[in-house]
Amino acid sequence: MKFSKFFIPTTKEAPKDAVLQSHIYLIRAGFINQNGSGLYDLLPLGKMVYDNIYNVIKEEMDKSGAIQVNFSVVTPADFWKESGRFNVYGKELLRFKDRKENDFVISPTNEESAVNMVKNKITSYKQLPLNIYQINTKFRDEARPRFGLLRGREFVMKDGYSFHASTDDLDKEFDNMYKTYTSIFTKLGLNFRAVEADSGAIGGSGSKEFMVLADSGEDDILVCESCKYAANIEAAKRKPKICNSLPPQSSMMSKFHTPNLKTIDEIANLFKVDKFYTIKAIIKKAKFEDDSFKIVVFFIRG
Repeated sequence: MKFSKFFIPTTKEAPKDAVLQSHIYLIRAGFINQNGSGLYDLLPLGKMVYDNIYNVIKEEMDKSGAIQVNFSVVTPADFWKESGRFNVYGKELLRFKDRKENDFVISPTNEESAVNMVKNKITSYKQLPLNIYQINTKFRDEARPRFGLLRGREFVMKDGYSFHASTDDLDKEFDNMYKTYTSIFTKLGLNFRAVEADSGAIGGSGSKEFMVLADSGEDDILVCESCKYAANIEAAKRKPKICNSLPPQSSMMSKFHTPNLKTIDEIANLFKVDKFYTIKAIIKKAKFEDDSFKIVVFFIRG
């Protein structure tokens, strides 16, 4: 197509809510068009970039042995009620009723749909492992959409779900996906790190996040300069702390009078013990969404 016939609606002014340069450039250069808060159209140039990214992801996922599917964007709420996430997922889950008063959700993720797709269809362990993935539209009702495509409410996400006969098989597929994601991010030319992460509402015993290193991000990661350890600050763990000093000796539980001593340092000095062997109790009031509250005691290493 001739350039003169191509549709590239550029603008001179940056949108008022644009903070990041990426957001400003995508709008001004005619890659995306904003429909509403956190809602964007892909214009022809944006669609071309999207297709290139899509092809890289699909090529690497297919190479890994995963099989592409497409789940419906609108999901029956029964799936979510069965998993227990319908009421606990939070306000980001957009719920609605159809004309027959049946409950539905617009999917922010598809664990429930994946289970529904394969249940009663796997009849032998020989059919496992099975890894299905999609590249599809998602919706999360973000409280404060921002940063253009980085924090929108409607977005395209690649998500995959695997099924296994054993934990050993699961571990193998986890490693397979780790290598696949590494290849995807490398092919896309991104500066990234794979870090330990919190699984959040999705759950699970372990999680890795592939984080693109940028000044404009919202997450903080901690990286060890002398080893390969890296983690999201929410999931970071320190090395076990040890102490070479001998522990204090006592034959029974005892009370000790500590008048006017307000700090751990003062307590440790009084009893001539290392702070390693002390513990501090902090009392807080925990308030819940239904306005109820409980008194909670935290014990923190001195």
